[in-house]
Amino acid sequence: MALNDGTANIAVSEVDETFRECDYVFLCTPVEKNVEYLQKLKALVKKDCIITDVGSVKGNIHQAVKKLDMESMFIGGHPMAGSEKTGYEHSTDKLLENAYYAITPTPAVDENRVEEFTQIIRDIGAIPLRLSYQEHDKVVAAISHLPHLIASGLVNLVKHNDSPQEYMKTIAAGGFKDITRIASSSPEMWEQICMTNTENIAEMLQLFINDLTDVKKSLEQKNGQAIYQMISESRDYRDNLEDHSNSIIQKSYNVYCDIIDESGAIATIATILATNGVSIKNIGIIHNREFEEGVLKIAFYNEESADKAVEQLEKHRYKVFKRN
Repeated sequence: MALNDGTANIAVSEVDETFRECDYVFLCTPVEKNVEYLQKLKALVKKDCIITDVGSVKGNIHQAVKKLDMESMFIGGHPMAGSEKTGYEHSTDKLLENAYYAITPTPAVDENRVEEFTQIIRDIGAIPLRLSYQEHDKVVAAISHLPHLIASGLVNLVKHNDSPQEYMKTIAAGGFKDITRIASSSPEMWEQICMTNTENIAEMLQLFINDLTDVKKSLEQKNGQAIYQMISESRDYRDNLEDHSNSIIQKSYNVYCDIIDESGAIATIATILATNGVSIKNIGIIHNREFEEGVLKIAFYNEESADKAVEQLEKHRYKVFKRN
């Protein structure tokens, strides 16, 4: 498919002599398979070739690289973007745009090559973030790996406790679908991730279990203040994720807009803004009205654009709310 649409000009079905020509090799297979390919590549690639990977666990491949004495030619990588969909047919050239890309160089790789690789990451639209592979694996255990297990567990909770009439499944929508979307990911891939970052995931899982135990106690004791405090704290932190001061992504200016559930509703709004010269940074549907003022969230690059959007949408009698 990549050959047919012009994305690739050479395609091979196995690691062979073709790889002798490579300046860079990206390992994009499941994390355990990436390690297997290192041995094959070591005997083929030229001395100044840089091998990198996109695996979401870094410890196992860094350990393998050290064992194979390949540290001078390896830079670990992990683009913090993806989809529950797999296969070339689901690929997109916008996937890495403004996404963090973790870079975990070995101590032996030349600093000039690290800078060169970092520039490549910038050139494809991502935001490089350099850190050790140990810190990386602890971070992703909390913000990526554990959430996948929680989402899968929550879906199975509903599946195993639903009534014969399947009322839970029938009513499940909005917030439930939002927080369990990632449960649709590849089980093979996530089995490998869990088996290669086990210690970090288990540590974070235990901390989460401790928190859930506290929540259970609060419910049993009818401690409403504790529940309020937990939700309030999490809300404030969650709302601050996009705009926190240490972010190197520019702050978003958000507008929430009530729309009628009908064909072309979003297209109409996009057209109104485009014809008035307002650029949209991001747009998405908010399914749960309980926690948001509207159903369509539109993000803008600056406050001027957000104000102009509010003005134009109100002219067309939309109900809109602005939040920075």
